[in-house]
Amino acid sequence: MSGVSFLEKLLDGVRVEWKALESCATIERGRRVTKSALSPEKRYPVFSGGVTPMGFYDDFNQKKNTITIVKYGTAGFVNLIEEDFWANDVCYCIKPGVALNNKYLFYYLKRHQYDIQSLATDAIPAHLPTEAVSTYKVPIPCPENTKRSLEIQAKIVRILDTFTELTAELTAELTAELTARREQYNYYREQLLSFEEMGGEVEWKALGDIGEFIRGKRFTKADYVEEGISVIHYGEIYTRYGVWADHAFSKVRVDMAGSLRYAEPGDVILTDVGETVDDVGKAVAWLGDEKVAIHDHCYAFRHSMSPKFVSYCMQTKAFIAKKGKYVARTKVKTLLINGFSKIEIPVPYPDDPERSLAEQTRIVAILDRFDALTKSISEGLPREIELRQKQYEYYRALLLSFPKPEEVAA
Repeated sequence: MSGVSFLEKLLDGVRVEWKALESCATIERGRRVTKSALSPEKRYPVFSGGVTPMGFYDDFNQKKNTITIVKYGTAGFVNLIEEDFWANDVCYCIKPGVALNNKYLFYYLKRHQYDIQSLATDAIPAHLPTEAVSTYKVPIPCPENTKRSLEIQAKIVRILDTFTELTAELTAELTAELTARREQYNYYREQLLSFEEMGGEVEWKALGDIGEFIRGKRFTKADYVEEGISVIHYGEIYTRYGVWADHAFSKVRVDMAGSLRYAEPGDVILTDVGETVDDVGKAVAWLGDEKVAIHDHCYAFRHSMSPKFVSYCMQTKAFIAKKGKYVARTKVKTLLINGFSKIEIPVPYPDDPERSLAEQTRIVAILDRFDALTKSISEGLPREIELRQKQYEYYRALLLSFPKPEEVAA
């Protein structure tokens, strides 16, 4: 479908009049309600200067499907609230007159949200003047024939509604697919690393009996440089690393080399602090070709097993449950390394090192395939959604690109 030709066909030569918003809609300010009056147990969402509700109130002052434009804060943000709500005094409520379709107006204003936001002042917080909203012009097709005008608006709304629904359906389907793959991956990981069917061919050994823990040395972000010594900061392990890594994201000055402590290839690096219990002790197998410096809130676990196998073991529910017993629950959760070193992991064929490593490698290969599949879906999901969103915005732009008076004259 050609959006331009479709719009031209839809208009069929009718005139388009650009009207100030105040001339075809009612613009109301909300009424102030304080945070102290809000409660999660109350029924109606309260919309103020943000994108999401600031809380919940026991009354509403606007009915569902009301268009809002934020006055302060995220000034110019356009929304359509699909439930009864309380509008605070820092947002405008837009109610179209009889010649304007509510959803059509919303789609148009949302399409031009960046333009509306540009009308805000540079003050802190940003402020969208009432005059900027009231004089903002919107296109009214066939203004001399209200019925015909509303028919045109309704057709545009139906098309954009369809695109919106398709985008939402795609998002839901891809998210469900990702969830299913993650659950499948977690299931196989738990099964493979439980060794329930191996009986005497597996021995559960304490980490402290398998290897040793080496604590890192302190460095700060002020020490970071573009080129230098590769380092892993404990905070990055939560956010930037997965089960394994073969390169570091950060570097520090070369003159710090003698003051640092390093993880060797094959070590498993883990954190000893975090905001949550799950963050503490999060592990990443270091598979780089050279040693890497680690922060003093990290430990390098040095051992003779498959590093990926050990790291995968540390992701299991059973291991995480045991780990929780050795985390000090202060303001910053801290790993108690002496207790942590007592946690046991499975060692297949403990009396035959070569066979044991082969079995670890076999299990790692299976888990790597599931991990790769899950990652590909995780990375592909946002890209696919973004493409569909851009497609939707493209057609929305075409369907709402009415010729302005100067363009018609030209």
